[in-house]
Amino acid sequence: MADTALMSIPGQVDPVPVARDITPRADGRIDLIGLPKDRIRDLFAEAGLDAKQAKLRAKQVFHWLYHRGVTDFAAMTDIAKTMRPWLTERFVVGRPNVVEAQHSTDGTRKWLLATDDGHEFEMVFIPDADRGTLCVSSQVGCTLNCRFCHTGTMKLVRNLTPGEIVGQVMLARDALGEWPNSSTSPREGGDLRQASAAPTEPPAFAGDHDDDDDFEYTSDGRLLTNIVMMGMGEPLYNFDNVKGALKLVMDGDGLALSKRRITLSTSGVVPMMDKCGEEIGINLAVSLHAVTKDIRDEIVPINKKYGIEELLQACADYPGASNARRITFEYVMLKDKNDSDDDARELVRLLKHYGLPAKVNLIPFNPWPGAPYECSTPERIRAFSNIVFEAGISAPVRTPRGRDIDAACGQLKTAAQKKSRAERDREAATAQSA
Repeated sequence: MADTALMSIPGQVDPVPVARDITPRADGRIDLIGLPKDRIRDLFAEAGLDAKQAKLRAKQVFHWLYHRGVTDFAAMTDIAKTMRPWLTERFVVGRPNVVEAQHSTDGTRKWLLATDDGHEFEMVFIPDADRGTLCVSSQVGCTLNCRFCHTGTMKLVRNLTPGEIVGQVMLARDALGEWPNSSTSPREGGDLRQASAAPTEPPAFAGDHDDDDDFEYTSDGRLLTNIVMMGMGEPLYNFDNVKGALKLVMDGDGLALSKRRITLSTSGVVPMMDKCGEEIGINLAVSLHAVTKDIRDEIVPINKKYGIEELLQACADYPGASNARRITFEYVMLKDKNDSDDDARELVRLLKHYGLPAKVNLIPFNPWPGAPYECSTPERIRAFSNIVFEAGISAPVRTPRGRDIDAACGQLKTAAQKKSRAERDREAATAQSA
């Protein structure tokens, strides 16, 4: 049974994060995914290795985890054969458990995942012509209750650990066959579990160094090039764990993805924004969605705690923001709520008043059952975009992706948890035959 007594539901106050970086497993083994090299070294030392051995084995294992994508200690060929069973007995290289995998007609993929203690969350992969973007969750549920967002109708259960966050990236790379010498090649429409076998074992190498020049990255045609912390939850309410996960993603000895290809989206947790820029240094996206207090109070309730002016000043002060690294403002288009010409002009005024190097993403509202809003008409969205664009601010209209599988912006919610295992198996079999 899932442990649900992990985090209080605080309403309009900052949640108290769970002081936990590893989710306990039923078999007692420790999952190494999400742990920095020093922590792995310390765990090896606590398990009985001397300091020199612990340091060496931590370096070797870290390399296999993040450069090779290996999930089986037996495949770590530069580690002594007698050491591999010792590691297997005490540790595990985990991935989030796949409950359900869905494939949209537009190529978008959504996975319902589960933690080792039984909580469910989602991730989405969005392929484009020149990039592949993974939308990563940071919490199980959400506490912000944004009224246009389906995820916001869920209760916050707990923060995801660094391993559960970076594990989403690892799982996506498994599915895309993106590890060196990877033999994985997911079948069209198949379940991710069918594509997550360990990569082909590379030859053993001497010492602690290796040359990757002989390896080629292969995939099904879409490489994972960008990460957006825009899945379930508010990343800045889980700052330490998000930071730990992204440090591994950006680490040259880890997944080695440039910080310029990572964007964190916040609804406006002002006190943590500067810290995010200073300590993580990634791109910032802000869920603005309204330009007046009354409307933003209604649709983004955190505005009652941190108002528009305070939020925009924090954006203006964000470390690293410049014309070359603009802050993205997300603006969902709600019919007769926030989509008038006056709203567009006020948006322009605010951005110019605070001197913000900005880009505005206009997001057509993605409906879900029981939603209290409708999407603005295409004509209204174009008119809004034109006003912002003519003021010299980029205002593209985001093309909705994955609507047919509820994977579009604001739609993430683990509705699949209501399905039986048999129903999921039947759907998977249908998708496979198709």
